[in-house]
Amino acid sequence: MGNSKSKKNSKVSSIVKFIIVVSLIGLYSYTGAVGFKSIFGYKVAPFTETIKKGLDLQGGVSVLEEIQADEVDEATMERTIEMLSMRVNPDGVKETSVQQEGENRIRIEIPGEFDAEKVLESIGKTGKLEFRDPDGNVILSGDEVTDASAYLDQYSSPTISLEFSAEGTTKFAEATEKFIGQAIGIYMDDELLTNPTVNSTITDGKAIITGSDTLEEASRKAGIIKSGALPVTLKAVEYKTVGATLGASALPLSIKAGIIGILIVFIFMIAYYRMPGLMANIALLLYVFLVLGTFSTIEATLTLSGIAGFLLTVGMAVDANVLIFERIKEELKLGKTIKNAVDTGFSRALSSILDSNITTIIAAIVLYSLGSGSVKGFALTLMIGIVLSIFTALTITRLLLNLAINIGLIKSSSHFGVRRG
Repeated sequence: MGNSKSKKNSKVSSIVKFIIVVSLIGLYSYTGAVGFKSIFGYKVAPFTETIKKGLDLQGGVSVLEEIQADEVDEATMERTIEMLSMRVNPDGVKETSVQQEGENRIRIEIPGEFDAEKVLESIGKTGKLEFRDPDGNVILSGDEVTDASAYLDQYSSPTISLEFSAEGTTKFAEATEKFIGQAIGIYMDDELLTNPTVNSTITDGKAIITGSDTLEEASRKAGIIKSGALPVTLKAVEYKTVGATLGASALPLSIKAGIIGILIVFIFMIAYYRMPGLMANIALLLYVFLVLGTFSTIEATLTLSGIAGFLLTVGMAVDANVLIFERIKEELKLGKTIKNAVDTGFSRALSSILDSNITTIIAAIVLYSLGSGSVKGFALTLMIGIVLSIFTALTITRLLLNLAINIGLIKSSSHFGVRRG
């Protein structure tokens, strides 16, 4: 009697958990796809609006810079391109393009940005970066700054963090001790970038600068400080805004193709694996929106190559579920119970899933490290997708399967498409 009551309570608990899990996945997916006009006075935009799109999908700014020198060696050109890339894409998540054009020109393309003057302001600072005391004397140069970044402090105030080299630390310590209560200006090309006041002596080689109006402004200043002076002088010979290079229909057609492909996968999983296939589809739905949510969170820029990488990872996520289900079917054919077959199937499929995905992640890391532009975007998409596909296959699919078994949605081998003789 007591055992029967315990089983009934366990079943009720599993039903409640199953409903909660499926409801949360459904709510998250709905929010990502449609959004909400108002939740407690705030609008929640769908991922189609929050994910940034590349130059090939939405257009942006194109700037052509010319090096003001008779001859430019290869090393100088590479260094200039590297530092310009750092200025226009300090976080490495935007699909910016900085490429040599001809012998002494560099083409810079920034998707989603249509203010050419603002871009020129960011990349056009080409002279010396200097820290000057209140009398205008140079304290230290940009070469003695090893790092600069922007963030929001505990009070949500935009803040710039600086780190100095050993020599720069000594110079800055002496200056901050001497000029407490006074301002030390940071100049680029003799133009004042920021003029922070010294509040205390800084001896550890780390300083913070407050006073920026927005995080975007702080990030721009930090990017200029970090990249320092370019090795050459540049002159903008052309700058313009451009439309989407693949036309306005490229994005909707890509989304349509992706939806059709994912629906075909969903239909296959249900037709071949029955009820377990439905559980896998619920996990795959969560996977799709987790990937899109991650793109939105890190402010990555999505291009057609990124969409291709995303759809590829959907296939890899399905592949992980297929491996698991085939292992489960093998165990069922050996006469094991549904519960034991599921546990053993996941355990035996784990090594195969990890081996195949880890090797792909290694390849993606190499592509991201050595590639540029669309190649880098494809690699980033691939890495994010693989990590999340492993998570959803090994945790969400397993959770849903076990709950479905506990509540009786899956109670015989025929639900996996296995007929016992």
